[in-house]
Amino acid sequence: MYLDNAATSFPKPDSVYEAVMNAMRDVGASPGRGGYRRSLEAARIMFQAREAVARFFSVSDSSRVIFAHNATGALNLALHGTLVAGDHVITTSMEHNSMLRPLYALQKKGVELSIIDAASDGVVSVEDIRRALKVNTRMIAVSHVSNVCGVIQPIKKMAELCREAGVLFLVDAAQSAGVLPINVENLGIDLLAAPGHKGLLGPSGTGLLYVAPQVSLKPIIQGGTGTHSSSVEQPLIMPDGFEAGTHNIPGIAGLKAGIEFILELGHLAVYQHEQTLLNLAEEALKKIPGVTIYGPEDPAARCSVLSFTASDVDSALLAAELDQGFDISVRAGLHCAPLAHRTLGTLPGGTTRLSPGWFSTSEDIALFSDAVVQCISKIRKRF
Repeated sequence: MYLDNAATSFPKPDSVYEAVMNAMRDVGASPGRGGYRRSLEAARIMFQAREAVARFFSVSDSSRVIFAHNATGALNLALHGTLVAGDHVITTSMEHNSMLRPLYALQKKGVELSIIDAASDGVVSVEDIRRALKVNTRMIAVSHVSNVCGVIQPIKKMAELCREAGVLFLVDAAQSAGVLPINVENLGIDLLAAPGHKGLLGPSGTGLLYVAPQVSLKPIIQGGTGTHSSSVEQPLIMPDGFEAGTHNIPGIAGLKAGIEFILELGHLAVYQHEQTLLNLAEEALKKIPGVTIYGPEDPAARCSVLSFTASDVDSALLAAELDQGFDISVRAGLHCAPLAHRTLGTLPGGTTRLSPGWFSTSEDIALFSDAVVQCISKIRKRF
């Protein structure tokens, strides 16, 4: 039983597997690297995938969508491609290391960094962000949904603050893309990073970055683009100049299929399904003595994941027992987000996290809940 969709969704829709195999077996070529039919077919896949992403996030110009290897690559491009020494950036204590580590690296190069502490339930105050603004503030960078406790941040109000202050707004949609609707243009998001392999149901090794027209972005990788080949400098045209090297066409074909699968279902169906399962899990876990669930008390204020601890039980050991005794896959530990765990009060051991997906069922949750009871009892008796 797989309940770690917040890390990578599994299984994928059959259409995703078929698209990957078709691209590998029947296309095989690279886009922009030739005028023959296979290369043109690869270019068609790329274009249609970019159009699907644009439709998904309500982007009017699909050339503003850059494909990356994952959300980490997209975030690095967004941060290193816009911030320079002397800039000030505001982020939060609920961020993943994919956001924090590039910012720490930029801090060493002269970028000023402010980290706003969230409340004990993970919610970030927009007013706290407002108070941190400075004359040299260049960007506010936040995760839409926490990968630790699932808290949904008020990105609409944050976007409004960015517009008022004239600063860039970067959103990490790693846990929200595919679950919550995101209209980048209506919200006023300048940069949106998302993985392809989580809620978008695509293969690993895929991701994307949306860049609004008013954002001046510089490439952080130089190389072949299939265009402007006579120039010794990296072209700055979108999106070619930011996708140097050979594209992951099988992955992008699979990502297109995953997005189309969700577009057909509708965000609301995915959200309601996952929320139903999370609510069932929470109801069962709360009946276990000594179990604490993290994040906002209102289930509607969080999505995608459910993190918990059990008193006198190591979270990693609980996850290991679930795996070895019941073949149930969940994630334990710090989830690459140590500041979030500090905020929630779960350092140093972290939490056990379950994250159902579209293909998870209520029967899975019932079996998971029973297994947790047995594993906790077994561990407590042992120690």
